[in-house]
Amino acid sequence: MRTRLVTVLLVAIAAILVIPTSAAADVQGGESLTGQIRAPGSDEGVEGIGITVTQDGADIGTATTDSAGEWTVELPDPGDYRVVLDEESIPDEFALRAKPGPEREVTVREGRSFTVVFPLVPAGEEAVESTPDSPAPDDGEADGASPGEGATPVGDEEEGVVEAPGVEAGTPFGSKVLQLALSGVIFGLIIAMSAVGLSLIFGTTRMINFAHGDMVTFGAMMAMMFSNMALFSSFNALFDGVPVLDFATNPLVVALILAVVLGGLLGAAMERFLWRPLRRRNVALIQMFIVTIGLALILRHLLLVGFDARRTKYPEFRIQEMMQLGPFAITPRDLTILLLSVAVLVAVASMLQFTRIGKAMRAVSDNRDLAESSGIDVDRVTLYVWGLGGALSALGGVFLGLNQTVYWQMGFHLLLLMFAAVILGGLGTAYGAMVGGLMIGLIAQLSTLWFAPQLMNAWALAIMIIVLLVRPQGILGRRERVG
Repeated sequence: MRTRLVTVLLVAIAAILVIPTSAAADVQGGESLTGQIRAPGSDEGVEGIGITVTQDGADIGTATTDSAGEWTVELPDPGDYRVVLDEESIPDEFALRAKPGPEREVTVREGRSFTVVFPLVPAGEEAVESTPDSPAPDDGEADGASPGEGATPVGDEEEGVVEAPGVEAGTPFGSKVLQLALSGVIFGLIIAMSAVGLSLIFGTTRMINFAHGDMVTFGAMMAMMFSNMALFSSFNALFDGVPVLDFATNPLVVALILAVVLGGLLGAAMERFLWRPLRRRNVALIQMFIVTIGLALILRHLLLVGFDARRTKYPEFRIQEMMQLGPFAITPRDLTILLLSVAVLVAVASMLQFTRIGKAMRAVSDNRDLAESSGIDVDRVTLYVWGLGGALSALGGVFLGLNQTVYWQMGFHLLLLMFAAVILGGLGTAYGAMVGGLMIGLIAQLSTLWFAPQLMNAWALAIMIIVLLVRPQGILGRRERVG
């Protein structure tokens, strides 16, 4: 019986890994060049600047920046292109930085969008050197200028590869280690936050939720939808100039709160109207596991239909200047993610440790039958766990979208790493998911010091296997008698 169960699980996992990949190939968008030109020292876009794209001397397309400073040129095929900015179209109060200049040679890969950065400076300061801008990762590519002359390139995000900002050719080995460790901590915190709910759900229900990755995508997509609404932008304009209120009413802050609330409601609704009725009908765990796979596919493709397959980024957080904090280079965006992630995980740990509902969650996770016989309302606790798991997954999705990009398979690509974090830390324990997530993030990033970035997730999973060979229950798990 146990052999059959393992076989069914392996077949199901293989199916969920293969099906979305083929779907992605069918809906993958074409190649394009994009960018955003902003006023120096401001988030305001500069309108009316002309961009021309050529290939082998032939014109491919032209674009003019809109009111947000954004431009896009669709390309016929992947290949090498020349991007030229019309300096005469720049407003008189601005000028193009002398380096890297108005022309760029770029290489665009199949099905990808390439972001080109043209930094502006106040008129008369063209030759003044300044800190390079750091673009938020776009559709797998960023401006490939030389180090110090533009942007920090990033890797292939569709395969989960993201290079650390500030790591360039010629960087000393010690600096690379510190920078990659910082990126690993940020990535690990995102994994940990998203995996806590997955671990708690398994602990309270013994159910493996394959739809958890798509709950991560749901949060990111909801935040994207709300942050683009004109209503919130207009509301924010009322408090422009009032620091606290201006931040509190920022469209993305409001969108993040709404996304977290909706993520919690989604998780609670799934428990109340799907999983609880199935449990009361004594549906076997293996059958519920298959249902989670179907639910994941439904939710994932609903998001695909609603938001299409193109990758996008949150407004106002596309291109940011790097800050130097001691030996670390970091953008304000990533620093905010780091601090908020730590605060949220500390708050969750404190809730589990000191509050009544948190203690009830741990009791149900340790022994569901004993907790129920002790007077704990197990159904209510399980509902809270699903709500908390949905909210944390949505928040993790927003942070992942800020750190990388938002697209319909982002949570699915994170799902295997979340499972690895939960298993490495110890099944059913929230603290184990936190520790496991940090370890997975660090191992994945630091492995790129010696191995190809495309293998970063493989090395993280290999370390998980090695640890489990030594300690099968995971880092913080407990030994249990089986059979």
